[in-house]
Amino acid sequence: MRERTEAARLKAEREAERQQAERRAIEREQRQFAEAVGPVTPLAPHNRREHGTEPKPPPLARQRELDEQAALREAWSDAVDIESLLQTDDGLGFRRSGVGPDVLARLRRGEWTIQAQLDLHGLRREEAREALITFLAEAQRQGLRCLRVVHGKGLGSPGREPVLKAKVQRWLAQCDAVIAFAQASGPQGGAGALIVLLGSGGR
Repeated sequence: MRERTEAARLKAEREAERQQAERRAIEREQRQFAEAVGPVTPLAPHNRREHGTEPKPPPLARQRELDEQAALREAWSDAVDIESLLQTDDGLGFRRSGVGPDVLARLRRGEWTIQAQLDLHGLRREEAREALITFLAEAQRQGLRCLRVVHGKGLGSPGREPVLKAKVQRWLAQCDAVIAFAQASGPQGGAGALIVLLGSGGR
């Protein structure tokens, strides 16, 4: 019994010596580090958020958007005849079935605030179509209603004819989200631009 007690005591002493040696080693390392670094001034507190702590945004259905845009590119034809749908009595305009004629009149008078604009100057046909698809998709995503699309007056084109004007009209008429468009008034671009109205639901 006495031998076991003595053995336990010696074991406890050795453990205490080991822990004391570890503490001395740590303190020695801390002193050496402090001597090597020199005086240190703590940084003032800040209100910045630590990187990685902010909530992640919800994932975007990017592939679905790309698929939808690809489908639109294939569906928007340059050969669609919309001449019978255009109203040219007091200025070019287009409205879907169920949209009242007063909508075109208000578009022409500039009663709606233009929320975004796309300028197609200098773009080739395919570039312009791609830009218009992307522009309308983004406008729908943001819930915008009234847009301006600048296609130009063709002053720098052969024959001084607006190359994109008729194409833009056809493309817009084939976009389900577009419920009406009208030639812009003078201050808004005149014959070189269209004012476009999107449906509130945005299909």
